[in-house]
Amino acid sequence: MNSRNQPAFNPFSLTTLALSIVVIFFCIGCNNDNSSASPFESILAQQPYALVSDSIRDQPKNDELYFHRAVLLNKNNLPEPAMADFQKAWSLKKQERYAFGITTIWLDKKPDSAIIFLEEALKELPESYLLKMSLARAYDKLNNTLAALQAVTQLQNEHPDKPEVLILQSEILEKKGDRKGALSALEKAYRIGPVNWQQAFNLAYKYAENKDPKCLELCDSFIKKDSLKLYADPFYVKGIYYTNIQDWANALRFFDETIKRDYNYLNAYIEKGKILLDRKKTAEAFQTFSLANRIKPAFPDAWYWIGVCQEALGQKEEAKLSYEKAYGLDKSFEEARVAATRLGGKVD
Repeated sequence: MNSRNQPAFNPFSLTTLALSIVVIFFCIGCNNDNSSASPFESILAQQPYALVSDSIRDQPKNDELYFHRAVLLNKNNLPEPAMADFQKAWSLKKQERYAFGITTIWLDKKPDSAIIFLEEALKELPESYLLKMSLARAYDKLNNTLAALQAVTQLQNEHPDKPEVLILQSEILEKKGDRKGALSALEKAYRIGPVNWQQAFNLAYKYAENKDPKCLELCDSFIKKDSLKLYADPFYVKGIYYTNIQDWANALRFFDETIKRDYNYLNAYIEKGKILLDRKKTAEAFQTFSLANRIKPAFPDAWYWIGVCQEALGQKEEAKLSYEKAYGLDKSFEEARVAATRLGGKVD
């Protein structure tokens, strides 16, 4: 056999090949590490997350660590990396608080995604009160009133002693147009207790809207309990009640009491001004709306009602500008848009 046809043996070729294979696998390993790296590494390397991130590198299967970091991130208004950590914690262990963290972030911006997730999460945790409440809220966010009502009614049957369920039921029934049912649910919540000040105020306000004198009794009980004189709401609600029964003198008196208790209570100025305007006291109404405008120049209602007064006083150009300003501050303010357009104003 002609040895010239055989390749020369290189004693280093096998070593070189072996080293090449090692390098290739090392590079693949590096690439895999990079591919699994979080897109939020720069954030997670900062304080107060860095210490937790170090612990996660040491204990990558510790669900508690991901949850702890997610809470910190969410608290500091970083929902995207917080969501990633909540999801990682949930993937490692099916705990209610992990699912609730995911849902809380999605409820604000992606209620449809929240529903999809919750339906799956409830298969893992079918008895979870928090997740069932979240599902009802997600349907409500999507304005799927029927599904929301079904979810909250089922929850209310399971937890008849939970005021927050009845309060949510009341809100959904109000959207459905069932004002009687909404009031009944809120009354039940108030009887069960404990409810916070805002919820009790909502009940009093519903009484006022329905011209129900129970409003006065409830408001007087609030005023009596408020020894530090911190709250103006009871006086305002009494003003609304007297407005609705057309007792103008008492309505004005309680709106004045509201303003005396809280000078920045803007809605009290608006309601007082509307009564004065209706009673043909246009100059006094204009002064009242102007006070609200000085307190908060970006308050669209004040600009609108200033425009109404200006128009009543024959100041058409000034009225048009006020209507335009109101609509510019609130693009959903249809009355302001119509009024500005009627006077030849330009609204986009």
